[in-house]
Amino acid sequence: MYSEAVPVHIVEHPLVHDALMRLRDARTPPEEFRRVAIRISLLLVAEATRDLPTASVTVETPLGPAPGCRVGVDVVVAPVLRAGMGMLDAVLELLPDARVGHIGLQRDEATAVASQYYAKLPSDLQHSIVLMIDPMLATGGSAVAALDLLRGAGAPEVRVVCIVAAPEGIALVERHHPDVHIYTPVVDQGLNPHKYIVPGLGDFGDRLYGTC
Repeated sequence: MYSEAVPVHIVEHPLVHDALMRLRDARTPPEEFRRVAIRISLLLVAEATRDLPTASVTVETPLGPAPGCRVGVDVVVAPVLRAGMGMLDAVLELLPDARVGHIGLQRDEATAVASQYYAKLPSDLQHSIVLMIDPMLATGGSAVAALDLLRGAGAPEVRVVCIVAAPEGIALVERHHPDVHIYTPVVDQGLNPHKYIVPGLGDFGDRLYGTC
């Protein structure tokens, strides 16, 4: 589902929403949370890459030539640390040739302002499609900071893949980067006074790594 006025793709697949409810459940232990995070990420990334450019190829099967196509563009995946690392294996499972960059952002708990503490990006992003992965799009501050960095490095097309989004975060991304497409299964009610998504699923990184 997509609206030209709002570049947000709501992924409606029933397996995505089954996995989302398992992630939301406070009773889900870290080991299961990690497995489900990979499962939902696989499905979301498949949707986010549905229209990747392809190149025609022919390969030899044991019984003869078979024409078809392969991905015809350089893909770079950029997880936002630390929570984005929980989605990275899923992207590389689908796109094993993708190059990987890392963006480290620390959110001030009092102000919700993101500050960069690390960045390492592949070179020559000018002809690449970048998948920026971060499970939670809350205030949008971290997303905008990461998008600023990627655009500054020359990336012409960036797609944001997240597991839960808030209206406030979407609005901020659209204000600063209106051409960026966002892929998510859900846009929740909003943020609480501590800038956490409600109902959300809690702190994704803490639940992923068992640091609650």
